[in-house]
Amino acid sequence: MGFRCQWVPDSLSGRLAYDCAPDWSDAQVLDEMWRQGGATDADPRPYLKTVLCRVVSIAAVIRKTAPDGSVSLKLHSLPGPHDETLPEHDILSRFLSKLGAAHPQLVGYNSSSADLPILCQRAIVNGLRQPEFCKRPEKPWQGIDYFAKGSDYHVDLKDLIGAWGKGTPKLHEIATAAGIPGKLGTDGGSVVDLWAAGRIREIVQYNEYDALTTYLLWLRTVHFAGLISTDQYVAEQAQLERMLRARAEDATHSHLRIYLEQWERLRELRARGRDALVSSGSQSPRELAGVAGTA
Repeated sequence: MGFRCQWVPDSLSGRLAYDCAPDWSDAQVLDEMWRQGGATDADPRPYLKTVLCRVVSIAAVIRKTAPDGSVSLKLHSLPGPHDETLPEHDILSRFLSKLGAAHPQLVGYNSSSADLPILCQRAIVNGLRQPEFCKRPEKPWQGIDYFAKGSDYHVDLKDLIGAWGKGTPKLHEIATAAGIPGKLGTDGGSVVDLWAAGRIREIVQYNEYDALTTYLLWLRTVHFAGLISTDQYVAEQAQLERMLRARAEDATHSHLRIYLEQWERLRELRARGRDALVSSGSQSPRELAGVAGTA
């Protein structure tokens, strides 16, 4: 399961943590939260501690393998397409309950430092009880463990391939370099503005894009590692594309056409770049870079 979470500053948590005056508006509370978080003129909205933020969307590409080896793929998100909004308590409860019941492998990007901690922190803040999700074996190799470092049940692609230095790529960077769509019109910094404007569906759509990108990057990574064959890799990409095209026919999922168009565009650009490398033995690196970067 390739998953992504989106969150925004939680004004109630901010009021309690920083003892804000009762007559302060939510906007004033958010300003105080950012001030306490180290806001500067250059960075007026610094990254806040996740425990002070509320989860507003979770999206996942769910991959299942049948006994005969066939693979099924499903894109799932909370809130769903027919929910105007969903309380954080319900988003967390539904998602963690499913994880506790099915115990899928979780795959994220920066999920060890962000997505998984906020799920746990906010579940505690909301008073949830999720013993099946939290259950751990006596020894990491004896069973399912989402919390042990290096556990196969939670794979953070950033941990795995990122190096954690100046060379660490953002998800957008490594994805687009590989011909996979990255950020499409929205980024994490604008989620709070979408939330304030009541544009919840746009947050969910952005989160679905991120989940799809995470899944496609995982697929490329396991192919690199030899865990699936090249034929399997090509077939599963095609299967995901068919699923998205069928889903995009429904008006509630028409945003997926944007993702498909960008995916096709990036693949074409990479193919043109490779063709140029093969056929242009006399071209300089500068000339090749111009060919590969032409839209």
